[in-house]
Amino acid sequence: MAESFNRKNIFSGFVWRFAERSGAQGVAFFVSIVLARILVPEDYGTIALIGVFTAILNVFVDCGLGNALIQKRDADDCDFSSVFYFNLFMCSVLYMVMFFFAPYIAVFYNKPELVLIIRVLSLTLIISGLKNVQQAYVSRNMMFRRFFFATLGGTIGAAFVGIMMALYGFGVWALVIQQLFNVTVDAIILWFTVKWRPKKIFSLERLKGLFSFGWKLLVSSVLDTFYRELRQLIIGKKYSSQDLAYYNQGQKIPNLVVMNINTSIDSVLLPAMSNVQDDVVKVGSMTRRAIKISTYIMAPCMMGIAFLAPSLVRLILTDKWLSCVSFLRIFCITYMFYPVHTANLNAIRALGRSDIFLKLEIQKKAVDLVLLLSSMWFGVMAMAYSLLISSVLCQLINSWPNKSLLHYGYLQQIKDILPAISIAILMGSMVWCISLFHLPDVIQVLIQVPVGVAIYILLSKLFHIEAYEYLKNILRQRIGKLKEQKNA
Repeated sequence: MAESFNRKNIFSGFVWRFAERSGAQGVAFFVSIVLARILVPEDYGTIALIGVFTAILNVFVDCGLGNALIQKRDADDCDFSSVFYFNLFMCSVLYMVMFFFAPYIAVFYNKPELVLIIRVLSLTLIISGLKNVQQAYVSRNMMFRRFFFATLGGTIGAAFVGIMMALYGFGVWALVIQQLFNVTVDAIILWFTVKWRPKKIFSLERLKGLFSFGWKLLVSSVLDTFYRELRQLIIGKKYSSQDLAYYNQGQKIPNLVVMNINTSIDSVLLPAMSNVQDDVVKVGSMTRRAIKISTYIMAPCMMGIAFLAPSLVRLILTDKWLSCVSFLRIFCITYMFYPVHTANLNAIRALGRSDIFLKLEIQKKAVDLVLLLSSMWFGVMAMAYSLLISSVLCQLINSWPNKSLLHYGYLQQIKDILPAISIAILMGSMVWCISLFHLPDVIQVLIQVPVGVAIYILLSKLFHIEAYEYLKNILRQRIGKLKEQKNA
């Protein structure tokens, strides 16, 4: 009964979460295309400079307590309400920090115009505090349908606002107001569609109990975010905002795919694993299945984008963004292995081993920092390659504990994902050959995409890829049930 319930909820949760991510990212991607054609790279670079600081502070929005609420088996209204009031207080403090430090950040970058932009954009911190516990409640109860309506509403509204402001010449402010509008509408819709409300109760003891689990995840997130943003801070300070814009733009296209797939799996997998945390065999089975399926979906997308990169950039962003092609390819290879990171870390969190999670993060950041400091003197491209090397090494670190916890080590994981990655590379190489005919970009992409899909499916059948057979059977079952319901 429990297994059936889990399978049904996991699949349904993934579908809704994937629909929400796909819809939101699809709209956001369309808007980014329009805005990239209207605005100049420097505008995007300016926002990226501020994003370094807001991203780090956003980690403190829930202090790891959101994950603690999801992981705790008997979390009740007292737990949720205590976290809500604490988060609101913390977010107000974080906003004041950004408000008063804005002039110093502007001096650091030698850009006086950043002061007002920082103070306005940082309002997203307070709004995030209002919706954070609602999001944890939705995730814990696998009510991902709520995310769909909230996120899509905010994204569509923000799209209209951002494009109109850009057309009327507001420049960088079009990007600022777009982000602020998005998170505000998202919070409002989520607040009205989720029935949970904070009660007039607060327990410091409950908060301490949750924090005993959450603080390790908080420190891990701080380390991860700080390192990720440190790379951008160095690019923006040592090189230029234009270099940072190309670096970030190269990240956007593969990130669109990764966020749709990886975030969907991450959101569903943690509560699902937490529900069976006492059964190590089931957690191990779910981890293996997640790695196989998500890699099978992710690999062809990343390889396809990497091989089609110049045509896609010219077609979508125009020639002025061609300098981001090399970065785009590096990120494609890096992101292709993200399912390994996600599944391994979710298994460790679900088992309640936040102590191991923190140790891993410290080890990874030590490796990251050495690579970053070694590469920063040789240009932005060298820094991007150091990220790729770091990703490979961190896969090994993330998977190491699960060799003993789940009896599922890194060599087994590589063996599981190698078939999908191999046929994805083969598919990408075959599709790339079409570019030798030097067709117009629109025609070339319209031919390459369907041909690539067909080749990948054909290769999956030919080599009997397990993930393909699994997805095909799931799809058949769902179609069969829909037909039965229709005929009933």
